[in-house]
Amino acid sequence: MKNFALTGAAGYIAPRHLEAIKSTGNRLVAAVDPHDAVGVLDRYSFDVRFFTEIERFDRHLEKLRRGPEADRVHYVSICSPNYLHDAHIRLALRVGADAICEKPLVINPWNLDALKELEEETGGRVHTVLQLRLHPQLMALRDRLRSESASRRHDVSLTYVTARGRWYDQSWKGSEERSGGIVTNIGVHFFDLLLWLFGPAGGCEVHVRDARRTAGFLDLERARVRWFLSTDRADLPFPAEPGVKTTFRSITVDGHDVEFSEGFADLHTRVYADVLAGGGFGIDEGRPAIELTARIRRTEPAVVAAHLHPILGEARG
Repeated sequence: MKNFALTGAAGYIAPRHLEAIKSTGNRLVAAVDPHDAVGVLDRYSFDVRFFTEIERFDRHLEKLRRGPEADRVHYVSICSPNYLHDAHIRLALRVGADAICEKPLVINPWNLDALKELEEETGGRVHTVLQLRLHPQLMALRDRLRSESASRRHDVSLTYVTARGRWYDQSWKGSEERSGGIVTNIGVHFFDLLLWLFGPAGGCEVHVRDARRTAGFLDLERARVRWFLSTDRADLPFPAEPGVKTTFRSITVDGHDVEFSEGFADLHTRVYADVLAGGGFGIDEGRPAIELTARIRRTEPAVVAAHLHPILGEARG
């Protein structure tokens, strides 16, 4: 049994990590969040030391590091806002733990080199949660694509629309400085998937970018990809129903739907099991998507009619 600590305990994604820790037979011993609405911890243990100040959390983990081996923290799960990931990964490595960090590891790719150096200095490892790579249907799709001729190129369309209320704009997620904007906060999941499936990116176009929606075109090694990301409920192909029907996701390859709507429930547990078995996805695996999202954020929008996503094409028509 390994000991875990967790940052961002009051956040949206924390329950998936808490469940993964429990499901893999391990225990959470400490957690931190500036917000104290963390009753969710009681679903897993009554003995978690909770802090609202990162400094006291850091001191507690350092105290455990210097105590008996059975008490030290082996992993820190990082579920805090994106702009804090880098600092919390550093904290984990400094207290002698490995880090399991939600995507993106960092917002800006130049911070990855410093984390690699800290891995070497401390002997710790940084793992990133690339859960779509462990989705059974997507793994099968990758195997099929890899069995084809390397010269074959596919036409791909990615659409992801998830309705968000007005709170989103006021939260850290609505701040490009703190989240990386839609491209990084939401898109990094799908850009990692596309790169994993179809190889590295060449050409990159951005056709529209604002606070609620962004779209463009990618020329990958084995695919031409038109992509569209939005948090505007007006872009849903059906009326949004709060708490019921708020998200639409679609990936088509050469006009055929890739079905992966099921099988999401246990993906974080699969990630944890992989890490604990000596695998996992590290900095090098996470780097391409982080570099690509940074590149997209730097690319000035310009309409190229031949490469428009169907939703934008319909709007122009």
